[in-house]
Amino acid sequence: MTQHVAVIDIGKTNAKLVLMDRASLTEIAVITRPNTVLPGPPWPHFDVAGHWEFLLAGLHDFHAAHGIDAISITTHGACAALLNKTGHLAAPILDYEFNGPDTVAAAYDAIRPPFAETGAPRLAGGLNIGAQLFWQFQTNPEIKDRTHQIVTYPQFWGAKLTGITATDVTSLGCHTDLWSPQRGGFSSLVDRLGIADKLAPVRKPSDVLGTLLPVVAEQIGLPPDTPVYCGIHDSNASLLPYVLSETPPFSVISTGTWVIAMSIGGASVPLDPDLDTLINVTALGHPAPSARFMGGREHDLATGDAYPDPTAEDLHHVHANRIMLVPAVAAETGPFKGHPSGWIGPEPKVGTGARGAAVALYLALVTAECLSNIGHKGKIIVEGPFAANRLYLEMLAVATGSDVHGAAGTTGTSAGAAMLIPGPTALPIQEAPLSIHPENSASLKAYASLWRQTVQDRARQL
Repeated sequence: MTQHVAVIDIGKTNAKLVLMDRASLTEIAVITRPNTVLPGPPWPHFDVAGHWEFLLAGLHDFHAAHGIDAISITTHGACAALLNKTGHLAAPILDYEFNGPDTVAAAYDAIRPPFAETGAPRLAGGLNIGAQLFWQFQTNPEIKDRTHQIVTYPQFWGAKLTGITATDVTSLGCHTDLWSPQRGGFSSLVDRLGIADKLAPVRKPSDVLGTLLPVVAEQIGLPPDTPVYCGIHDSNASLLPYVLSETPPFSVISTGTWVIAMSIGGASVPLDPDLDTLINVTALGHPAPSARFMGGREHDLATGDAYPDPTAEDLHHVHANRIMLVPAVAAETGPFKGHPSGWIGPEPKVGTGARGAAVALYLALVTAECLSNIGHKGKIIVEGPFAANRLYLEMLAVATGSDVHGAAGTTGTSAGAAMLIPGPTALPIQEAPLSIHPENSASLKAYASLWRQTVQDRARQL
């Protein structure tokens, strides 16, 4: 039986290698490195060579210390690799935040499918993989000629390990413009881009992609028959344990650089792409109404530096002085994209608990807006770094009127990726629902009401 699963977990901010105990879904070991973006030419791109050295060394050390039975992969979305006939990169892997694709936005918009077909909103830069490919091939036609296969990002790492190429449904279903979630197949854009013969075969995340290449097996000391699983988009990895263990309706909030809200079995509501809602595709291939904003990025920008855990006095100061941060700190994403951010009331100093408290309240209220926009019902489970932010969880519970559970562990995406491997399914570890003192609940409710009214008033002035 598979016991130890090494999970390659590439987030937008950090690259991680995590050794998971498959039976208990607990982390045995974790190592990380920054996901530094390298400058061009030809464009800003990810340091895949540095990641590869890091991963090989980590796999070697994990196996020597604990043993590895299988490898699984999860990565951020909006990322595709162009491979030549020898399986090497035909071009560096584009950083999706680069604005190069915006230079041909009008031409791309003329051919991209409607939201009704793809469930993908039109996003800036390269956040739609279709926009990346269109720009790359329009501005560098020779790259298209060199490109033999296109793989999504989890499968890029799988191909390096096994030599076998693929794409997966969750990565294709992550606002790429290339996938039709309702139909469960490629969108009309694939033919318009002329890439139907270049896209690698579509696989389920739980498929075994293959076994290790002999040269890789020798380098890391693993048996050549070690299975490598196809892999999954990171937000859908966070969702998977709950899809398998919870009874709908419920929502999962995956937090990191991006905060992704995903609703399972909620109310049927029309999704508005202008509010950064979209349809994700679960590991089981089912559509999942979702909404998102760059919550982790906003947290770092808004706090400005480390700060102590907010105290009751810090929270009282924020309430008493009606101190509010209003959206959108990262103005290119989220339900308030395009809105000018700012402080209402006396701006707390950087490095203070009061500033940390105000930012936590802000992030929770934007998250609540995301949930409202996708028809959330039932309990809420918060995965990732925000699960440890007590004030964020409390405000989210009050603002949504829902039971909120923080998930244990720091790498919920890794647990989901480990669950792609067959075996007894452990229940994901989550805290009991928050118990909030009635006095605190009343003050948070009043703050949420004032914040919402302030945001609405500012929106009318835009």
